[in-house]
Amino acid sequence: MNDFTALPYRPCVGVMLVNGDGQVFVGKRIDNKEGDAWQMPQGGVDEGEELRPAALRELAEETGVSEDLVTIIAQSREELLYDLPDELIGKLWKGKYRGQRQTWFLLRFAGSDADIDLEAHDPPEFEAWKWVAPETLPDIIVPFKKRVYRTVLEEFRDLI
Repeated sequence: MNDFTALPYRPCVGVMLVNGDGQVFVGKRIDNKEGDAWQMPQGGVDEGEELRPAALRELAEETGVSEDLVTIIAQSREELLYDLPDELIGKLWKGKYRGQRQTWFLLRFAGSDADIDLEAHDPPEFEAWKWVAPETLPDIIVPFKKRVYRTVLEEFRDLI
């Protein structure tokens, strides 16, 4: 067994996209075949990329929602860390990272459901999507991300 504690965290952004009804976008990952786990858009920050452009890029890639259809409401005060479960460390991200360090953004969606296109990026990341009540987020995410989702929800709750 390798000691993965020396591995760094992958720099990442996350997006809490909320509609006019105060519901949050979640997608069901294509590559998660275990259970019924949903997540908000998120992804890695490229070398030299700033956080806000990275969040808008990830949103567009994963949902097809363009920058002109959203307003950035808030950015998390600090990065949130999570570790991968033991069975995934060394397998994801070419084994370079032990987990992710995420900066989260709250975005207000001004478009319509027709503006969402899960196939905007090849390959797509989500196989399905839906709007959910914010308080349900920690219940529908994979277990190792629950703490992060609770923290994001707590920080952004009054702005949703």
